[in-house]
Formats: sequence, C-alpha cells, structure tokens
Amino acid sequence: MGRIFEKRKHKMFARFDRMSKAFTRIGKEIAIAVKLGGSDPAGNPRLRTAVQNARGANMPKDRVEAAIKRASSKDSENFIEIVYEGYGPYGVAIIAECATDNPTRTVANIRSCFNKYNGSLATSGALEFLFQRRGVFKFPLAGQNPEELELTLIECGADDIEMDEEEAIAYSEFSNFIAMQKKLEERGLSPTVSEIQRIPANTVSLTDEQSEELAKLIDRIEEDDDVQSVYHNIA
Repeated sequence: MGRIFEKRKHKMFARFDRMSKAFTRIGKEIAIAVKLGGSDPAGNPRLRTAVQNARGANMPKDRVEAAIKRASSKDSENFIEIVYEGYGPYGVAIIAECATDNPTRTVANIRSCFNKYNGSLATSGALEFLFQRRGVFKFPLAGQNPEELELTLIECGADDIEMDEEEAIAYSEFSNFIAMQKKLEERGLSPTVSEIQRIPANTVSLTDEQSEELAKLIDRIEEDDDVQSVYHNIA
C-alpha cells in the first residue's frame, strides 16, 4: 500500500511540476507580447495566441488576467528573447529558446548543461539550417468528426496534418501562421496549442542507451527557469 501511495504521490508532483512550468512559460510569453503589442488581445495577435495557449493548458482565467495587468505596469520585468544552440553527444543538434531578465545567468546555465553532459554550446545561427520554423496547431478529437476537421484545417491553410486517436496536429508555413490562426478563429476552432515550432529537416537515429544519455541533457535544459522551449533532431 505504501509503495502505491508513493507512486501516486510521485505522479501527482510530476504533473504539478509540468503544469507549473507551463504556466511560467505562458506567463513570460504574455509579458513579452504585452510589451511588444499592448494589452488588448484583439489588436495583438501574439498576445491572443498566448491567451489561447493558456486556455489550452488550463491556466486559470484570473491568473491570465493578472499576468496581463502585471505586464502592463511600469515596474514589470523586461524579458529578453534569446536562442542558444549547441551539440549534444553523437552530433545531436539542440536549440533552446529562452526568455530571461539576466542573459549572463542564462548563458552560463545553458553552457553548464552542455558541458556536464558531454555537449558544447555553438555560435549563434550555427544550427538554424537544420530546422524549419513552422506553425503548429493541436486539437483534441473528442466530439469531432475527424474527416470534417481535416477538411476544415486544409481550408484554413494547413499543409500537413497528423492524427491519432486523441489529437489532430496541423502544420502551416511559418509565413502563413497568423493568417491560419485568424481563419481558425473565424471557423470557431480553438486549438489547445498554437505556436511556432522548429521542426528538424533531418533526424539522427540513436540506440536506446544513447537516447537515454541525450534525454538527461535535454531534461536538464528544459528544467531551467529561463528556458521556454527546447528542440532537437533525434529521430
């Protein structure tokens, strides 16, 4: 009985950590969006996307409103967006997108992660060519007609769609992200995730043991409070 309780407790804390990390990430995105385009989602596409993602992550409405209000004040933190690139073991390319109020701290932390797990930090722009920036929209399939949803997504601008039993993932060209987002809104479709992601053009195949080694590095980078997203080209 004790072991079962400990396992349940561990899972509960793991879910809490993931949710806390997601809320922190979205909060920073809201802060950056407000600073760049104002506090009205109707006239600020980036803020509208952040609010939509907050809803998809089950972030409480009052917390979202508080984040917008806090970002609108003169005393709010100024986050800088920085992208760090590096190589992990076995030639795996890793990109970390960060939002930080202290770049010196952030780069030191990211470099430490790579060094600790036999990787190395690369110069800015060195790995950009290995990834394509694309719009990614995710929709739950519960209560949906998959065929009708697929047709609607294509009409809205999706150039690739993946589906499993629970979820549909639609991809758009980077340049078409805002236009597709607007068309989805007009159709009354609300994705749980709506964001620009870096998709690897080619992938690296690893053994199970090598994958476990890389997972430690990637997990460590993702745990850093300044990191918003991490991308890699592992198959």
